[in-house]
Amino acid sequence: MARVVVDVMLKPEILDPQGQAVQRALPRLGFQGISDVRQGKRFELEVDGPVDDAALARIHELAETFLANTVIEDFVVKVEEAQKTQKAEEAAK
Repeated sequence: MARVVVDVMLKPEILDPQGQAVQRALPRLGFQGISDVRQGKRFELEVDGPVDDAALARIHELAETFLANTVIEDFVVKVEEAQKTQKAEEAAK
């Protein structure tokens, strides 16, 4: 089983009020030196079987038609290796 990640972000020319709110709050919370914040969405898809070109094409279509509003958002599809993901989750505990 493999994990495919779809990261969705507002296009650079689109205002991001949530990111701006976070950016304004950071200095009040003691976090200095952050000049910009953009908020996005991350979708983690567990895929049965191999992640070949056909599977990636289906996921790309899924992202384009369902996960992202392509008028105002860009998205990136990437495959994560299951072992690296599991080790990272264990290290975070």
